[in-house]
Amino acid sequence: MFVFNPEINVKPSLPARLIGCILLINFLFATHAIANRDSAKQVFDRTRVAESPEQVMPLMNGQFVPDVILQTSFGKDISLQTVVESRPSVILFYRGGWCPYCSRQMAGLVEVEQQILDLGYQIVVISPDSPERLQNQQTESEFDVLRLSDSKLNAIRGFGLAYFVSDKATKQYRDSLGAKLVTLDGTERVVLPVPAAYIVDETGVVQFQYANPNYKVRIEPQLLYYAARIAK
Repeated sequence: MFVFNPEINVKPSLPARLIGCILLINFLFATHAIANRDSAKQVFDRTRVAESPEQVMPLMNGQFVPDVILQTSFGKDISLQTVVESRPSVILFYRGGWCPYCSRQMAGLVEVEQQILDLGYQIVVISPDSPERLQNQQTESEFDVLRLSDSKLNAIRGFGLAYFVSDKATKQYRDSLGAKLVTLDGTERVVLPVPAAYIVDETGVVQFQYANPNYKVRIEPQLLYYAARIAK
């Protein structure tokens, strides 16, 4: 796990400002999650679907990723634990191929893709999209990643990123963007993940995490690369 040590000499090529941003981001979201937990006054359950993106309780540094079952773009079941055990992983959660902010983020990551892969990482992207829709996204993009479908919300809930979407937003996404949205079993309420980035080692331990309840704000590609470099 990355621990800040003031005695370590940082290479000049690594901007100190970005390192500060990484530390600040982790501190702020750790504080955010603790505050939410303490104010809930109920048994802590990360898998509970939050009523708003501001109330999610993301998996934090030092915790293990959940051993959940996802699906490949070919519809084959695959264990997330098996995926991360193969090599260090950069895991990205996004709302779906219909989301313009997600598409923009994926396009921007192309600029650091090879740098991240050269560090020995694999890049895994997870969304509620069906395997069929993932196949279309893979065809349209040259981004070399493992795309996984979480249409059953196993990972999204396991990472503490799930929240209910308002009826107004649901209608807008469906009517304006043609979104195919996933509902929680037994309900008609639509669930989406807070967009997030995780860096995980081969043992499944989170080394870095970024999650922002404002879906319009995504981690910058260069910041993700520097975080991966530090975690390595």
